[in-house]
Amino acid sequence: MNEICQLTIHELRRRVVEKELSACEVSRNFLDRIEEVDQHTRAFLAVEAEQLLKDAAQLDKEIASGRLKEGLLTGVPLAIKDTIVIQGVRTTCGSRILENYLPPYDATAIQRLKAQGALFLGKTNCDEFAMGSSTENSAYFPTSNPWDLEAVPGGSSGGSAAAVAAWEAPGALGSETGGSIRQPAAFCGVVGLKPTYGRVSRFGLVAFASSLDQLGPLARTVDDTALLLQALAGPDDRDSTCSVQPADDYLGGIDEDVKGLRVGLPTEWFGSGLDSQIEERLREAIQRLEGLGCEMVEVSLPHTEYAIAIYYIVAPAEASSNLARYDGVRYGHRSSHHEDLDTMFKYTRSEGFGAEVKRRIMVGTYVLSSGYYDAYFLKASKVRTLLKNDYLRAFEQVDLLFGPTTPSLPFKIGEKTSDPLQMYLSDVYTAPANLAGIPGLALPCGYSKEGLPISLQLQAPHFEEAKLLRLAHALEQELAVERPPLPFDVS
Repeated sequence: MNEICQLTIHELRRRVVEKELSACEVSRNFLDRIEEVDQHTRAFLAVEAEQLLKDAAQLDKEIASGRLKEGLLTGVPLAIKDTIVIQGVRTTCGSRILENYLPPYDATAIQRLKAQGALFLGKTNCDEFAMGSSTENSAYFPTSNPWDLEAVPGGSSGGSAAAVAAWEAPGALGSETGGSIRQPAAFCGVVGLKPTYGRVSRFGLVAFASSLDQLGPLARTVDDTALLLQALAGPDDRDSTCSVQPADDYLGGIDEDVKGLRVGLPTEWFGSGLDSQIEERLREAIQRLEGLGCEMVEVSLPHTEYAIAIYYIVAPAEASSNLARYDGVRYGHRSSHHEDLDTMFKYTRSEGFGAEVKRRIMVGTYVLSSGYYDAYFLKASKVRTLLKNDYLRAFEQVDLLFGPTTPSLPFKIGEKTSDPLQMYLSDVYTAPANLAGIPGLALPCGYSKEGLPISLQLQAPHFEEAKLLRLAHALEQELAVERPPLPFDVS
């Protein structure tokens, strides 16, 4: 494998700006890598090679002319989850119902990346409408975990995580509603950040559950993750849920000492159901945190046990409303088998949506229906508030929280498709942060005896991403996890 694909985002940008590498050279190297290994990972739904090289050539001209205003991501090619729209680039959300949809505009996140000089490799595979924890629910094909091609990469941002892990992209964008950035980051051994709800604009992110959906970065290092967040974060008038609070400097203080930080260990995160190898790596990381001068404090989040139940009421309810727009009238798939308007709706949605999306629409419609709203959706909303209050009380005692990202190691493709509940439990440690709207970060902390990635998770109070990244960076340096070669890179 060529050296360029192994460079960090920081280093790629530096070399392009200083003319040690051209943007075209960088782009071609990543395209070659994708051609070499994506047959194994199947991380990409579409690679935009022609447009990428055209944009890279234009960037090189601007650099050569000396007129270019350097950006945070000048010349860096990124992978984009197929739930985030790019003008004129097919966006399917992993669904047949949007198979030929060409967005007429860029998402705010895409505009901001472009403004910082980023280039785009293409769209990555995902569970249909981001509904899943394994990327097996894509209408097109499942993605494989680069560390074990018979295992899932996690979901729903599995394509983005697999692309970063397999050196097919130096960084990527994902989206998450209940853990869809952090869980695949954990399964693929990369860094994944879910920002505070409202920290990054959702304009141009195709909606699943609007009170939970967020957009965030995946990268191979905490430094690179912070750089991507710096480019993405900030107010946006086009998203009414986006905070007006200005973005912090996520890079400036990332090397500051973490001595004296109080780190909470929620008792509910270290009980039964946690894989023994994951717990062993976490205990080692706790010792490293203590060595860095952090104070470990036991805390409680008593309503954690209800998080999955809350999530699978609130998220499907919002999904049933958001996905009502896919009716065959305005855009997307329209069935050719119909006699009238009602049958057109029926056949369009039956043909266009996959099994998991249909399941969640039906659950969501049920919990919102007359006679069941109070018993399900209203009660879930009230318990969601109790869970959020648990976090507020915990953060009165500590600066951050520490625990696992996932309860298990990556599972085999097909292993949990017949048992939706077991699949849903993959998000048991991630969904609570979405329900509370706080930031969370998945950080690689080792490998299992089978050679599969193991991840820890850090969570912080609202809008404390700078502190979250600072502790993650210190722990990353302290752990110094040695990355073994990928199976298909071993000659």
